[in-house]
Amino acid sequence: MEDKFNLTIEENIFLAKKLVINNIYSNARIEGCNVTFPETQTILQGVNVPNVKLDDITCILNLRDAWRYTINNIHEEFNLNFVCKVNENVARNESLEWGTLRNGKVGISGTDYIPEIPNKEKVETQIADINKIECITKRAIKYMLYGMRAQLFWDGNKRTSIICANKLLISNGKGILTVKDENLREFNILLTDFYNTNNDEKIFKFIYDKCIFGLER
Repeated sequence: MEDKFNLTIEENIFLAKKLVINNIYSNARIEGCNVTFPETQTILQGVNVPNVKLDDITCILNLRDAWRYTINNIHEEFNLNFVCKVNENVARNESLEWGTLRNGKVGISGTDYIPEIPNKEKVETQIADINKIECITKRAIKYMLYGMRAQLFWDGNKRTSIICANKLLISNGKGILTVKDENLREFNILLTDFYNTNNDEKIFKFIYDKCIFGLER
């Protein structure tokens, strides 16, 4: 596998900042928030939006903070501590706890798969192994899928995993990962299949082909 894009880190940070509203919107939609792009934009501008649920507004503002943290710390080492910091922003006031590994069982809607309760040392080893993957794009997608299926936190696992995948891409100049509206249904179908089988071949190809974007020279 080859990286699809090769940007300077400065170019990739510029791209991430330009697309931050798009990414916040798409991250919220993946989590099931019933918001439009204009509503997302208005919320981020600090303007009240009638008929939008408070939980959806909280989701948008938390994603803003998580993306802000990621961009401001883009050169930091990618490890469990970084992932926990992202989740701390993503799931603030939405979950039993945020920024710490869950210590109880959870289920995933639409599947019989039950992820094991995370063990800190095991998670650190798994992240270290993913960090050894030479191709950055492959590394980012592998972490994203691992974080989603492992359900490391009580809530916000998909949002946290996507932002962490983007940290890996941006800090190495390899583009942006975004699941657009027109691809969301197929993504969810493939993700459920991945949860059930732990076979990432189909969803990996889908993400690589349809969800990685960069600057076209």
